[in-house]
Amino acid sequence: MNAESPRSSHDALAPSPWIVRHAALIAPGARLLDLACGSGRHARFFAQRGVQVVAVDRDREALAALADVARIETRRIDLEGAAWPFAHERFDAIVVTNYLHRPALPLLVASLADDGALLYETFARGNEAYGRPSNPDFLLEPGELLTVVSDRLIVVEFAQGLVDNAGRPAVVERLAAVGRERRWPPPLPSAQ
Repeated sequence: MNAESPRSSHDALAPSPWIVRHAALIAPGARLLDLACGSGRHARFFAQRGVQVVAVDRDREALAALADVARIETRRIDLEGAAWPFAHERFDAIVVTNYLHRPALPLLVASLADDGALLYETFARGNEAYGRPSNPDFLLEPGELLTVVSDRLIVVEFAQGLVDNAGRPAVVERLAAVGRERRWPPPLPSAQ
């Protein structure tokens, strides 16, 4: 988690509605990377759905709470302090919420299987008007996630703007995308 992420929203027990909305993109038995997992709300959600989860965070205490959960492997890694630790691994799915480390963005896409799914949701420019994070290093630029995935993934759904984030306003950017080898159409969320 970057230095300005509000841990309270990251660690809420309920999974993000965006992640739940696109969970059908990730089949039972898939291998999923939950990057900067915090308390593991998404790791637990997907493990209960039969997904094999690699939950990564630098917070030892947060990971300890996941140690005995079936289908969850924990790894304590400081993602910002070392070389990309997944250079020789591929995941069927990657989930990232409330975390941004720009150097990792292209590496995430490279670590995704050719038919994999990427679900990403974090704060964006404009959030500084509503609180933390407010440092531009931790805020996506408008459409930034689209530029990261444009040549390798197919966007299933993209959204950006002002939302209610656990009872407080926030500006976020959200992306659900799949690899170009994915059979089309993938399970799509219902239109709202």
